[in-house]
Amino acid sequence: MDTILDALQEGRLFELPENDKEHALRFLAHVIEAFPETAPGTDVVELVMNREQATNTAIGKGWACPHARVPYEEDLMCVVGWSPTGIDYGAPDGNPVSLVVMHVVPENQRNHYLREVSLLAKALEGYSTFETLAKLKTLDEVRNYLLDLIAQTKTAVGPDTRVKMIRLQTRPAPEPVVIQDLSNLIIEPVTLITAPGMKCVALTQNLKLSDWLESETEVIKKIETEGVFQGSGWRVLCRNSTAYPGGRAAYDCIALSLSPNNSRLKK
Repeated sequence: MDTILDALQEGRLFELPENDKEHALRFLAHVIEAFPETAPGTDVVELVMNREQATNTAIGKGWACPHARVPYEEDLMCVVGWSPTGIDYGAPDGNPVSLVVMHVVPENQRNHYLREVSLLAKALEGYSTFETLAKLKTLDEVRNYLLDLIAQTKTAVGPDTRVKMIRLQTRPAPEPVVIQDLSNLIIEPVTLITAPGMKCVALTQNLKLSDWLESETEVIKKIETEGVFQGSGWRVLCRNSTAYPGGRAAYDCIALSLSPNNSRLKK
């Protein structure tokens, strides 16, 4: 279960913005598409959704393990999404899914992936209960829960994995925010405001990002219809939206940099 441990270590644990299955899968897949290791042009969203249509990836006890197989060689990676309220996922045991572990599986990592899933299933048999998972209230509690679960497989992991676990267990708990730093990527929270007869207003601390979004005429249309807008090295994902009287609306988004040339403005 070293990929889940790596995800915790690198801040790839997210609180899912909604309890809708398709939205959750698309959100996590878009995050994977923004990884520097993901080959340009890889449509992780389509790969994940096609796989999910063919086979439900819920494994019971509040867990689901969707994945995308990709035709290139790279490390095995995953992101972990947590839904506080649970997702109606169509799980075989009928329970809502609280944890979604999404892997991207390169050609050279298929055996590694199968071993990871096998270890997870074994750990869930002897440790996890749906009731325990349903009681978790914060990302920090989720992180500790996952560390305890990984510890159940300690006889099957090497010394490097145990060292990582010790470091994570002794690290001060992060502030319970929805989005954390994702490896070396830049992640910016953005609020988009729109109203009839008014151009889009982008509220973010990154002035270059704000100027770019406000110059794009299609940003609101894309966010409304597809939930994502991309260009100029950024991928903007809609997490939630709120409608107001008079046709006004606010879109709560995150922007992930897709280019190493993007940088946060210095204060």
